[in-house]
Amino acid sequence: MAKAKPYYAPGSLSAAHYDAVTAADARLAGDVDIYAALAPAGGSILELGAGSGRLTCGLALRGFDVTGVDIAPAMLAQAEMRRAALPEDAAARCRLVRGDMTALKLGRTFDLVICPFFTLAHIPAGAAWRNAFASMAWHLAPSGLAAVHLPRREIMAMPGPSRPELPVLDVPVETGRRLRLYVRERSFRDDLGKLEQVLEYEVVDAAGRVVARSPERLTYWMADPAPFAEVAGLTADRSPVPLGGVGDIWVFRRG
Repeated sequence: MAKAKPYYAPGSLSAAHYDAVTAADARLAGDVDIYAALAPAGGSILELGAGSGRLTCGLALRGFDVTGVDIAPAMLAQAEMRRAALPEDAAARCRLVRGDMTALKLGRTFDLVICPFFTLAHIPAGAAWRNAFASMAWHLAPSGLAAVHLPRREIMAMPGPSRPELPVLDVPVETGRRLRLYVRERSFRDDLGKLEQVLEYEVVDAAGRVVARSPERLTYWMADPAPFAEVAGLTADRSPVPLGGVGDIWVFRRG
């Protein structure tokens, strides 16, 4: 595959324009409502893979005590800016922490742990998944819930666009500029449950001149999460909740 920097790496356009991309993604509509319904009113929530703080801050605005964890400094910097813009009471309920969800010990438990928007799929489905589920279980209060959003395997296996020279997304960003997103390469290994893509981010000015370009590698891994949850002492609480037609939120309960 083409040479590309890792997704969300420092200086990457995927990090800088994360909110522009997610705002245009109708497949995420309603996810805040789903997660909010899983926690008791005013309860505590741990978000693994907080990104730019879209969910962390959104849930804090609804009265929850939320801790958002992410491993990428570039994403946490955006989340901190979003938190700083919250009303004072909501900002006080929102905490941001840099950390690795496969080796996390915050010293407290939560009513709900969420791992949204394919966060778990960013790491290989093996020891890393076992460690991530162990972290979820360790941070859950008795009878607490863990909600994990994963892509559907059949969607991951779909081929890339027939015309990769055309953008799959073209949205306004800074004044007079637009962000264009291209799927340059895409391949799926069914035996590994592994999707590899090279996505190219491109910023153009009002005259159509390219002012920034960033090819980035995005890899997703897919497997049945139930066995990993079971090893961690978590059991399925309900059928997976569909979200946006491309993924499902799997909900597990700590005994």
